[in-house]
Amino acid sequence: MSGIVEGRVWIVGDSVNTDAMYPAFALKMPYAEAAQHVFHQLRPGWTDEVRPGDIVVAGHNFGIGSSRPVSKLFTELGVAALIAEEFNSLFYRNCINYGLPALTVPGVATAFHDGEIARLDITEGVVENRTTGARFDVPALPAMLLDILDAGGLMPRLARDGYLPA
Repeated sequence: MSGIVEGRVWIVGDSVNTDAMYPAFALKMPYAEAAQHVFHQLRPGWTDEVRPGDIVVAGHNFGIGSSRPVSKLFTELGVAALIAEEFNSLFYRNCINYGLPALTVPGVATAFHDGEIARLDITEGVVENRTTGARFDVPALPAMLLDILDAGGLMPRLARDGYLPA
């Protein structure tokens, strides 16, 4: 894994609940179909506009609520990474477990606007707004989390290391 992620930004606010990302009516759908309903009330039509490689930037308490596998839906849509002022801890770990890079970056929510380009170096802990030049230095992700991300998530890592069948 190079650790570099660069993509177009989508902004969401504070306290975005997992129910708003993965609505109850979509829970029984296959992931690919359920992914078409991410943010359906918060940002109607967003799934028609998001492209592989895009990055979601959020405020505080991103991912509060139930432990729905929202990260899997983001990966289905091709979202390359999440950046937030603060993540719900369970949601954050689900991101890593599904192989979706997530960085906590204080002050980031006001440093980006929709459509601007973000560049993340998750191995060094650097986030840049390539449009405005704003830069944030944060602690890099620990080696263990980088290894999980490099494997594509926790289950692929466990399979790679012989703990689960391939």
